[in-house]
Amino acid sequence: MNAAIFLDRDGVLNRAVVREGKPYPPSSLAGLELLPGVLDAVTSLKKAGYLLVVVTNQPDVARGTTSKEVVDEINDSLKSQLNLDAIYTCFHDGADNCDCRKPKPGLLLIAANDFQIDLSKSYMIGDRWRDIDAGTRAGCRTFFVDYGYEERQPAEYNFRVASLYEASQIILQKDI
Repeated sequence: MNAAIFLDRDGVLNRAVVREGKPYPPSSLAGLELLPGVLDAVTSLKKAGYLLVVVTNQPDVARGTTSKEVVDEINDSLKSQLNLDAIYTCFHDGADNCDCRKPKPGLLLIAANDFQIDLSKSYMIGDRWRDIDAGTRAGCRTFFVDYGYEERQPAEYNFRVASLYEASQIILQKDI
């Protein structure tokens, strides 16, 4: 069984666009900006033997405010730049009540099946309560990247950090 690092996309790998205290994805590939330390973090985690799997909600597709093509372009760019193993995307809105939209653990469970991942040896790193709840429900240890968004905060998490890079350093120290 493999161990994985499950990563939210916007706000963990790339800079989220914050409006009125809430994060949003970039509106185009041109707006994609990796956060500081991300390349070093994912390179180190990959070298340590972890699978790198992005699990991302992109409800703007269902809402009609962005296209699936734009989301796919951004995902393809991130996968290529960061040597990610996979990206799983939920394109539904909350009202769709699907199993893949975080905070439900559906995307993590699908990835675990696809890659023979031991969820108890894996981590979920996210910047919103939905990410943390999905990781917890899947049986992963969780890292909350806290940007102080003006929205609901996760009820509980294993670690609170300022960045993916900080989370990676904690994970790598635990493996030593």
